[in-house]
Amino acid sequence: MSKHILSGIRVLDLTNVLAGPFATLHLALLGAEVIKIENPKDGDLARKLGIVTALNEKLMGTSFLAQNANKKSVTLNTKTPEGKELFKKLVKTADVLVENFRPDVMGRLGLDYKVLCEINPRLVYCAISGFGQTGPDAFKPAYDQIIQGLSGVMAINGDERLNPLRAGFPVCDTVGGLNAAFAIMAALLHRERAGEGQFIDVAMLDSIMPLMGWVAANLLIGGQQPMLMGNDNFTAAPSGTFKTQDGYINIAANKQEQWESLCDVLGVCELKKDPRFEKRDVRKKNRKLLTPLLQAKLAEQPTALWVDRLNAEDVPSGAILGLQAALEQPQVRHRGILKEVAADGIGSLKLFNLAAQFQKTPADLSSAPPRLSEHTGEILSGLGVGKEELAALKAKGVV
Repeated sequence: MSKHILSGIRVLDLTNVLAGPFATLHLALLGAEVIKIENPKDGDLARKLGIVTALNEKLMGTSFLAQNANKKSVTLNTKTPEGKELFKKLVKTADVLVENFRPDVMGRLGLDYKVLCEINPRLVYCAISGFGQTGPDAFKPAYDQIIQGLSGVMAINGDERLNPLRAGFPVCDTVGGLNAAFAIMAALLHRERAGEGQFIDVAMLDSIMPLMGWVAANLLIGGQQPMLMGNDNFTAAPSGTFKTQDGYINIAANKQEQWESLCDVLGVCELKKDPRFEKRDVRKKNRKLLTPLLQAKLAEQPTALWVDRLNAEDVPSGAILGLQAALEQPQVRHRGILKEVAADGIGSLKLFNLAAQFQKTPADLSSAPPRLSEHTGEILSGLGVGKEELAALKAKGVV
């Protein structure tokens, strides 16, 4: 038995940019054979996106490199009759198909689920889009920031000085990809039990909104509108970000005993009996009075000292790191979340491996993201396409 969970599973990846490629990356890291089906001209748009111009010109932009390891690249023009025929042959060999076009694109190509499930009834077909396949907004274009705005995410970020505020990375695209990967795994389990594939409709808007569960529950159940609290935690006080002598620290004194220990460590034991701060709910109401009192003490010492002292007394705390420091911290190195892989013409790349660590079937980042069309000959030869036919197809712009 293979050590990889998805060994033997073939995935046709028609996705572009982020949400779809992030979904199929997880399948690839778990051992699936993920075949990117790209247009012959320039492939996935992400190949041109990134801060390194030289890589963009090679169609290996950093945005592409970030989520396409362990995959194979096949170029195929599915708008041509020959391309459609080759694609249908590939579908016969596939277990999963993932696309993130607008809802009408695959139908106009004559390659939607109704057509493909007749070719392969065991096919798990996952369509990722901004708003889903149906509904009044289904055909609207969607980018991450558009979804952040429409979902309410931007409205609850920031404080009274800076709002609305987007998340600092494309959180809706990323969560949409994770949701799709989760759904595909569930559909594959169903196929094992029932012997049938199915269609999966994943919307970025649907995917992000449940992540606001606590905030939404306060509104839906408690009737409380979200409060703009910046770096403070609305569930407890003191719980949030504070300035130290040399930087910033996050402190989460969410339990009563943690609050009392915090007072002891900071040397402000009198606050424990102060009626404004003694009890949890009262502290929350008097947060603006409490914060300056704690801030004055925290400003006397550096972040590292406070982190050590507070954690030693079971008061959760941590430094606020820049991205470089975060990636290089000992715990991250210990967990091995980053792995180096060699890429022809580029050199060594540091990329993220699967975050979940399986005891018996570990994920493996084993190959660099593919060059455009790198595996076209290999994959099509498996469909009976010889060298002469392949050359003819290239000449016609089919591959």
